[in-house]
Amino acid sequence: MRPVGVLGAGSFGTALGVNAARAGTRVRLWARQESTARELARTRRNEGYLPGVDLPADLTVTSELESMIGCDPVIVAVPSHGLREITRRFLEGIPAGETRTLVSASKGVELEGHARMTEVFSQEAEAAGCKVEVAALSGPTFAGELARGVASAAVVAAADSAVAGRLCERFSTENFRLYSSVDLVGVELGGATKNVIAIGAGMVHGLGLGQNTLAALITRGLHELARLGVACGGLPQTFSGLAGLGDLVLTCTGGASRNRSAGVALAEGKTLEQIREETHTVAEGLVNARSVASLASDLGIEMPITEQMNAVIYEGKAPDAALADLMGRDLKAEVE
Repeated sequence: MRPVGVLGAGSFGTALGVNAARAGTRVRLWARQESTARELARTRRNEGYLPGVDLPADLTVTSELESMIGCDPVIVAVPSHGLREITRRFLEGIPAGETRTLVSASKGVELEGHARMTEVFSQEAEAAGCKVEVAALSGPTFAGELARGVASAAVVAAADSAVAGRLCERFSTENFRLYSSVDLVGVELGGATKNVIAIGAGMVHGLGLGQNTLAALITRGLHELARLGVACGGLPQTFSGLAGLGDLVLTCTGGASRNRSAGVALAEGKTLEQIREETHTVAEGLVNARSVASLASDLGIEMPITEQMNAVIYEGKAPDAALADLMGRDLKAEVE
């Protein structure tokens, strides 16, 4: 059996690598910086992203992308805006005629062309002349809790149910329960969009508003997830599951949510540039507010919360003005 590869030694990539090793498989974890790989290999910890968690003996760390070629499946857990480049570099080394299974743990939609992460995999594989099976892993999973073995659940989606089932078996442990899905579109768009809504949840907290406001935002945000996902071919039931409602609730309410924290910072008057300078982690909702809003606009899908988050992040709109505009929209039926 080939070792599992993980591209990306941030918090989630490291946590998924730790979990895969606990599932009884060898793991190779790739870090972009050679200095990072050396430090992780020396200390057997990733204190910068995942403090207090020991790396299992079956997990090795490298900064050499060539050493990842023999891995299969390969989890890609890099920021969404860098996924295409890393995928391209990795696939260039795959021998002709061989197939790899690529699992996206990144949540995003590209701004140009609106490709989902697994679509990026397929596009780059075609360009490289190699074959890939693609899947996405998503759900309510904070990296720290997953790495510490706290009971968690998520979804693995692939167009081929056999691929999804095989990956669930490979990565499931006694404390990490995985469900399979064939709704690749819904799972990916749910993961990308919920991060944008979570920025709004952070703004609610930062403005000193209450639980009524937060509950309304989460509920209406779920409508936006489902509306966009179904329009793109996703299954409605996906958005009431782990990759929809489950992930949305966690990201909107959990103190460890980077997107929620970004929303708090925006409510405090900080700019996008200041937020990026003050943290070494990536809040994907900041990146994907534009791409999700652009996709919705192209499809003629109404997503008022996403539109307002985009205005606050990129157009300098005041968070309280965004809330006022949301509350002042024309009255309508809840379900249309």
